Amino acid sequence: MKLVNAIIKPFKLDDVREALSEIGVTGITVTEVKGFGRQKGHTELYRGAEYVVDFLPKVKLEIAIVDELVDQVIEAVTKAANTGKIGDGKIFVFDLEQAIRIRTGETGASAI
Repeated sequence: MKLVNAIIKPFKLDDVREALSEIGVTGITVTEVKGFGRQKGHTELYRGAEYVVDFLPKVKLEIAIVDELVDQVIEAVTKAANTGKIGDGKIFVFDLEQAIRIRTGETGASAI
């Protein structure tokens, strides 16, 4: 099992969710986050004053999947979240040691 974390632009969330549904992903966890990468934020003009926005709004997706779906999930997220501009995001893949469905007690891949 794998845990895929993806940090994407907020307005791309619906596109990514639809792409994941098409390949059979049944659940994701979404968190609104703020952060920056190489771009280190940007400057904006507000009422004539310039100010620096250090942390940009992003959306973090957490997707627990079986090993066989990893490449498909990465491809789906990459295609759906891509704008071709700086700040499109990142994808991180972790080994998921165990998953447990609290309601039924199922463990492993059947709990996902």
